Amino acid sequence: MIKVGTIYRQKMATAIKEGSSKQSSTFVVSYRGISSAKMNTLRKDLKRKKAQVLVSKTSVARIALKEAKQEDLAKSLEGQIAMILSSSDASEVSKILVKFAKDYQGFVVRGGILDGAFLNEAQIKTLSDLPSREVLLARLVGLMAAPVSRFAGALNGKTRDLMSILKQKSEKGG
Repeated sequence: MIKVGTIYRQKMATAIKEGSSKQSSTFVVSYRGISSAKMNTLRKDLKRKKAQVLVSKTSVARIALKEAKQEDLAKSLEGQIAMILSSSDASEVSKILVKFAKDYQGFVVRGGILDGAFLNEAQIKTLSDLPSREVLLARLVGLMAAPVSRFAGALNGKTRDLMSILKQKSEKGG
């Protein structure tokens, strides 16, 4: 007969392995002295960004991450940990985590994985400083459209000049 705790740890390890491999971004945070009400606020904020929070024992998470071939992230686990799994915009999730870490001293972002690459704390902070994906795409479209619109404006300007000259000639010539 299998104990309930064993079943829970197995399910948690499976969720961590599958989540870290299937989701585009995974973040590990440690929280010490953070009340459950504050953690629930964080969960709600992350849920709005389509991110899932898993709280696990460090040993279970470490084993699951090693099995998922994420040894770098497994090394960063320390203390009470939570894992944030998301397939949405990683910069938005990291902004929430970094802001929460600034507001609450016991909350520390330990590391993460973005599209298979390990991120340390400094890289996650840099990621949080980036604009969202939509803003970056809008800037890219603007940069791509700028030369075309300038060219069209130049052509339009020359046509306008020609029409002005022709109008002056017709008025002058009678």
